[in-house]
This record gives sequence, C-alpha cells and structure tokens, in this order.
Amino acid sequence: MKSTKKDIVQLIEENKNLIFKVVNAYCYYPEEQEDLIQEIIINLLKSYKRFDHGVKTTTWIYKVAFNVVISYNRKIKTREKYFVPLKEKFVHIHEENKIEDDENLKKLNHFIQQLKPLNKALMIMYLDGKSHQEIAMVLGISESNVGTKINRVKKELKNKFKK
Repeated sequence: MKSTKKDIVQLIEENKNLIFKVVNAYCYYPEEQEDLIQEIIINLLKSYKRFDHGVKTTTWIYKVAFNVVISYNRKIKTREKYFVPLKEKFVHIHEENKIEDDENLKKLNHFIQQLKPLNKALMIMYLDGKSHQEIAMVLGISESNVGTKINRVKKELKNKFKK
C-alpha cells in the first residue's frame, strides 16, 4: 500500500481532537500546547513511512502523541529546578477544544490532570472508548494490567468526587 503526503495530512486532520486531548491533559500553557502539537505532527510526518497499517491509526497517533508529551514533561521537570513559574496567567485563550462549563466535567478534568502520566494516558484513552487491547498496545503494558489500573483509577476518582 503506497502512502502519500495527502494521506497523512488527512489522518492528522481526522484525528486532531485526539492530539488536542492528549496535549491538553499534559500541558497547561497555550504557547507550549501549540509547540507540542507541532512536535507531534512533525513526529507523525516523520514516522508515517514506517507506520504499520495493520495497527489502528488512532493507536499509532496515541503512541506518538504520548511519547512526545512524556518526553516534554521530562524536560520540564529538569527546567523546573531552575525556574519558578508564574501562578497567574496574563493571557487567556479560549479554544473550541476546552471542556464546557459542566461542573462535573471540570472536576473530572482537574482530577485527571493530577494523575501520574501513565494513569493519565490510560484514562484519556479509556474515556475515549478505546479497547483494553489498544490501550495496552499504546502504553506497553498487558491487557490485564490495563483493566486493573482502570479500576484503581476509577475508584480513586470516585473517592475524589465524594469529597
């Protein structure tokens, strides 16, 4: 199967919300979110020739996106040793991909933001309706481990909602 530049551009366009969701879960600052989105797209373009079309497209895109944001977070942790971030945002950007005003969705998003990176990735994919098999493939863990982790995180989130 021969791939074209048009194919990858179309795949990125069709899955842009998946990319936004991953970036929004791991990064808080709009200018850094834009950089991460560009970095993910660059990585998708570079790796498309090696893409195994036997794997679901979303699985591949999740894997690339999570690899980029997790690498970014490692760099941030090193950077945070030397810089103190501002607590107040001076510029507020409203995007169509931000969560609505539903209070429960805001709480859920807040709680997911606090999860460890692997659990955050797991819950993003779970809430997106991905199968245990696909989640396991992207995160490099067993399907049974996926189920166990989902149940633990769901229990943790339920407890946070009760408080």
